[in-house]
Amino acid sequence: MTRTAKAQRLEARIDAEKKKAIGAAAAVRGLSISDFVIQAAYSSALTTLEAHRTLQLSTADQQLFVETLMNPPTPNEALRKAAASSRERFGS
Repeated sequence: MTRTAKAQRLEARIDAEKKKAIGAAAAVRGLSISDFVIQAAYSSALTTLEAHRTLQLSTADQQLFVETLMNPPTPNEALRKAAASSRERFGS
């Protein structure tokens, strides 16, 4: 027998002006206020999470990134020392 996930409860306090606007928008979409808020919050959450997963670079920054990958700068003394220290401590 499989169990279905129990719905979670979410509550929020909201001023009258915002509730009125949300209610009107929900009515336009033919949704209850609860369904409208759930859809809007979920969509916003996914958009926010996706924005934090991806890195957007300008064309100039993209070119600089690829150029640096293809032609990395010569390591400076501090980086060479850090690499040697790492090899000594952890092996190659």
